[in-house]
Amino acid sequence: MSNEMRVTFPGGKKVYADYNGFEIATDQHTDAGGEGSAPEPYNLFLASLATCAGIYILGFCQRRQLPVEDITLTQSWERDPETSRMATIRITVETPPEFPEKYHKALERSVHQCAVKKTILDPPEFVVEARGR
Repeated sequence: MSNEMRVTFPGGKKVYADYNGFEIATDQHTDAGGEGSAPEPYNLFLASLATCAGIYILGFCQRRQLPVEDITLTQSWERDPETSRMATIRITVETPPEFPEKYHKALERSVHQCAVKKTILDPPEFVVEARGR
């Protein structure tokens, strides 16, 4: 897997990232001058956190041959009203009645293994440079 993404600007407020043969499209909401044709970058960040948590839930259940079809994971958040910065992110895993309750704490521990969450908690150094070709 590559450790590089190339970003292009196809027009308007669209920004695309090309990564390992996938084109990841973003756009801004119409209120922000975009066409609303794709998620905004910050929404993709939030989705990466939720889906990362989900892959750990999936893996936990698959290793134990537990059904996942009726499990739902809901991510919600609250912003600090003074700064508008993210204050709380809540991930709730709901299981169907027949799911063994003895695994609930283990599901919570699985979510804490999410690599995106771990990166937020222990952020990398950012190096930014602009240069001519």
